[in-house]
Amino acid sequence: MDANQVPEVPEAPIIPPEPLPPIESRFLFVDVAALRAKQLKRGARPRFDGDTSVGPQKAERLAMEEVRRGLVYYDVPTPGARPAGGQG
Repeated sequence: MDANQVPEVPEAPIIPPEPLPPIESRFLFVDVAALRAKQLKRGARPRFDGDTSVGPQKAERLAMEEVRRGLVYYDVPTPGARPAGGQG
């Protein structure tokens, strides 16, 4: 890297102004939390200040709490919709 170049700083996460409605399906909750935990393990910043008095929390627990609080965006594909570029 050149001395004059500034390293890229990742953008801050987009936090919804209002919490999203709670997820009613256990399966959707697990899927969304698992994807968010993967992001946290890869270095994403938490979207809330967790209780750090207990010590570091696992990414999975932190992700579940973020989903429970409605801080994680997710899209549910409509039934019968085909992914872009898919064959069929």
